[in-house]
Amino acid sequence: MLIAQITDTHIKPEGQISYGHVDTAAFLERAVAHVIGLKARPDMVLMTGDLVDSGAPVEYARLRALIAPLDMPVHLIPGNHDSRGPLRAAFPGHGYLPADGFLHYVVETPALRLIALDTLVEGASHGALCDARLDWLEARLAESARPTVLFMHHPPFDCGIAAMDRERLLHGAERLADIVRRHPNVERALCGHVHRPIQTRWAGTIASTAPSSAHQITLDLDPTARLTYIMEPPAVALHRWNPTGGLASHLSYVGDFGGPRSFR
Repeated sequence: MLIAQITDTHIKPEGQISYGHVDTAAFLERAVAHVIGLKARPDMVLMTGDLVDSGAPVEYARLRALIAPLDMPVHLIPGNHDSRGPLRAAFPGHGYLPADGFLHYVVETPALRLIALDTLVEGASHGALCDARLDWLEARLAESARPTVLFMHHPPFDCGIAAMDRERLLHGAERLADIVRRHPNVERALCGHVHRPIQTRWAGTIASTAPSSAHQITLDLDPTARLTYIMEPPAVALHRWNPTGGLASHLSYVGDFGGPRSFR
């Protein structure tokens, strides 16, 4: 099974670009074409939050049009730039989205079980998992010992980029880690938010973040550094499940890099 992860697309209304420089819609259009053109076709796409830039209905309408060419299942979760109501309303055909409340859900596949977590705090940049959301997760994990992947927007770990660490999963992270430690079938926690590829050992498993489909956060580990962005190559994360070897993750960079070519 092959899962593509696209994250932090930050779609804005038609005619608007981010920071006067980043056309996020054009970047997402390229990422979608990239996924469709992969020789190994993904079985599904996970979009791990900050789908749009301000949570406006017009932005979700544009997002829906941009991802329409994807002919495999697409699963959405909100990030801190999203809004649950407009997101839910814009995708009525996505029956996995709950009709009200938090946008968390379970995806059952023959190979893996995937659990989506809603870390959104409306009006805030940081993430949270309240007791209600964590109780729900604990109940879902108790249902099955099948190999399971969690996916959420805010990472539950410090990454060393101080400005982003102040906006990570700030509430509920300790209890989340305790729950995951008790369930060794959790193969991975896939996150977005940081606009960079990062991996760490966490709660007895591996947690990771993926690059944005558009702009990246500057890699600056100075704790006093101000937050800036950089136009490093965008990428799609690919997570390949092998029942004998587990989950192996790759970055597939979006763009023309002059290859592949034979070594001979």
